[in-house]
Amino acid sequence: MPGPVTLSDRLTRLARVTGELADLHTVQAVGDAVVTHGAEAVGAAVASMTLLNEDQRTVQLMALTGGLAEAEEQWSTFPLTVQTPSAEAIRAGSRMVVNGPDSIERRFSDMPRNGAQTVVALPLVTAGAVIGAISLIFTEARHLDDTEIEFLDILAGACAQSVARISARDEAARQRAKLEFLAEAAAELASSLDYQVTLANVARLAVPDFADWCAIDVVDDGRLHRLAVARVDPDKVRLAHQLAERYPADPEAAHGAWHVMRTGRSELITEITDEMLTASAVDDEHAAIARALHLRSAVTVPLVARNRVLGVITWVTAESERHFTPDDLALAEELAQRAAVSLDNSELHSQTLAAAVQLQRAVLPDALVASSRWELEHSYSPAGRTEVGGDFYDVVELADGRLLMFIGDVMGRGVGAAAAMAQVRAAVRAYAALDPEPVVVLARLDRMFEHYGSEQLVTLLYMLADPDRDTLSLANAGHPAPLLVSCGSSVRLPSADGPPLGVGTPTRTAIEIPFKVGDLVVAFTDGLIERRGEDITDGQDRAAAAAQALAGRPLSHLVPSLVDEVGDPRRDDDVAVLAARRLG
Repeated sequence: MPGPVTLSDRLTRLARVTGELADLHTVQAVGDAVVTHGAEAVGAAVASMTLLNEDQRTVQLMALTGGLAEAEEQWSTFPLTVQTPSAEAIRAGSRMVVNGPDSIERRFSDMPRNGAQTVVALPLVTAGAVIGAISLIFTEARHLDDTEIEFLDILAGACAQSVARISARDEAARQRAKLEFLAEAAAELASSLDYQVTLANVARLAVPDFADWCAIDVVDDGRLHRLAVARVDPDKVRLAHQLAERYPADPEAAHGAWHVMRTGRSELITEITDEMLTASAVDDEHAAIARALHLRSAVTVPLVARNRVLGVITWVTAESERHFTPDDLALAEELAQRAAVSLDNSELHSQTLAAAVQLQRAVLPDALVASSRWELEHSYSPAGRTEVGGDFYDVVELADGRLLMFIGDVMGRGVGAAAAMAQVRAAVRAYAALDPEPVVVLARLDRMFEHYGSEQLVTLLYMLADPDRDTLSLANAGHPAPLLVSCGSSVRLPSADGPPLGVGTPTRTAIEIPFKVGDLVVAFTDGLIERRGEDITDGQDRAAAAAQALAGRPLSHLVPSLVDEVGDPRRDDDVAVLAARRLG
């Protein structure tokens, strides 16, 4: 027979458990390792790991060993206010060791009776915050050596660090997935002016990664018309349409799509109960269809454009048994903002061709908002025809102080050019949110064009100014080179040129040049420098000379003066200019 377990044996086992935690990849695996191997190492009869929920008021049981199955179900989630070892350790944020059944019963009156003689509760602390606790229950009196207590504290610290590491990794993955989803949705929304097809595709994008069911409703003759529905279970799509057609939503309902339509405010239902379904049903058949859809949680957000609610997007979970959170609501609202713009633009196009000019202005920034680091100015002069052109530009100041600027031109005119312009501008912003480096953004745009296909070519100049490094990085897809005005002289920048977007997937290059306080960069479309019967280099030289002469003036004066002096008013082409000066 093996001899008694010595303190040295227990410490060795605890050290092994602590080392094991560093290699685990899920919170559940961490919990299982702690309550099984950890309890075995110290000889605990019952062990549990709990984590504090986001509401900071309830606690979730993550792992349990040695306890009864009914206790695990009963204590799966419990209020932080109960008198149990885990809850008290979380509240106090300190280790507790309680000996003797009488002391244990007085202190932990809500704890299940399990013959406990010694109880140890260890808070899980990371970055100064308590995130949970480990509870160990011994059915015979135990005196814990100081060294053993120290090892238990180390185990709790390693457990907390593992949970924090895994949570941070999972959160980063969720955020990356959201950004990729929004980028794909932006490209889809801008890919066509057929809003019915586009919104149907957007509904499918959300399923199944973010919802089991997505429905998009728009207002039509005073009624909500279901424009698109996508579902994980295709057989239930018909059932969802049947529910909407046979039992139209009550316009005066206190919840749901009509309520969001009336108020313009989003709605989050974290848990759809059977009582809710029964209360909202018109008759037994209505309730039966609703139950057959197996609804579990719902988010409904308005499609708002120009202060007008055009419809609603509804996300529902069902088979996955997931429950939506405020983060999911925020993501749905971001999608709805983009979808509403797409829907509104489509309506404008269908009303009149003349509205195409308004479409172009709707996707161009009305004003460029800059911090004290930058002076910005822009100008857009349409050719004067009712057909829309393809010039576009934008400026975004990133959270780290860098300034993202891009300007481009869709070859061609008309609604097709406007759609491509909106698509590229939205895609640039979305891809830049993932990684703003010039070569990365242009490479992703090339892949987008290859994947979706396009009959139009697009030139694009993409620039990224870094005030901390005093640099300006740029990549160019067939666009006219910008001008850099520095120390009183005008310099035409090397173009780092490549083919326009829509011409395969070439290897893109970027250049990096100094860009210090007082330096000025001016970018423009070819409408500024092209003249009939003249080489384009003559126009570039003329623009460089004018920029040099005007360099000392505020950009609000420099940009319109540059357009007046360089542009050809007889030429039937749009002119766009974008300028940025580095301030001290």
